[in-house]
Amino acid sequence: MAIDKEAIKEHVRGILIALGDDPDREGLVETPDRVARMYEEVFEGMNYTNDELAEMFGKTFAEDGVARQAGDMVFVKDIEVFSYCEHHMALMYDMKVSVAYIPNGRVLGLSKIARIADMVAKRLQLQERIGSDIAYVISKAAGTEDVAVMIEAHHSCMTARGIKKPGSKTMTTTLRGRFESDTALQNKLLMMYRYTELIMVNWFIRDCYNAAWNIIFDYIWRMRSCRI
Repeated sequence: MAIDKEAIKEHVRGILIALGDDPDREGLVETPDRVARMYEEVFEGMNYTNDELAEMFGKTFAEDGVARQAGDMVFVKDIEVFSYCEHHMALMYDMKVSVAYIPNGRVLGLSKIARIADMVAKRLQLQERIGSDIAYVISKAAGTEDVAVMIEAHHSCMTARGIKKPGSKTMTTTLRGRFESDTALQNKLLMMYRYTELIMVNWFIRDCYNAAWNIIFDYIWRMRSCRI
């Protein structure tokens, strides 16, 4: 389904009039065209079904020579995307998608995982559906039922309007196959998901520790210098 830019331009002009503004004034005369071109870009994913995305980004590679153990997974963390809420057409921002799957003899190119997440998000969406759509496309493209998708994001429909709670964050998980039924696998996934945050906390503590000791040593040195 191709996006109808001419129809968008016509309706955006109507919205400007409905808002009480003049669509022919200098600052707005090209706005309908700009919005139409923007929508064509940010809603690119609406041109394709999930099955078409799986075919587009379904390039896989055989795991020749890889001795896998049960529960071995591929995990790609913090893929940054954006999307628009279908209820208010409001931006979902600071969105990070993490995808895990257990290969079934073949693996996807890592860039394909990011492309799938990006294209799925470029639709009028719900965060919950983004996770479900990504899981479906990854499952079909990689030929595995074992897929997990974790998403966190800010929603401007909550932060900029209505309840107006800036800083609130929505987190969703979508678990398929063994990720849904295997508790040990879920714990492993959660540990990998939180690993980066734990490393950053450790670095922060280390830096604070070093800074504190530097202050103490500097103070002791100054006191000894004063006595001399």
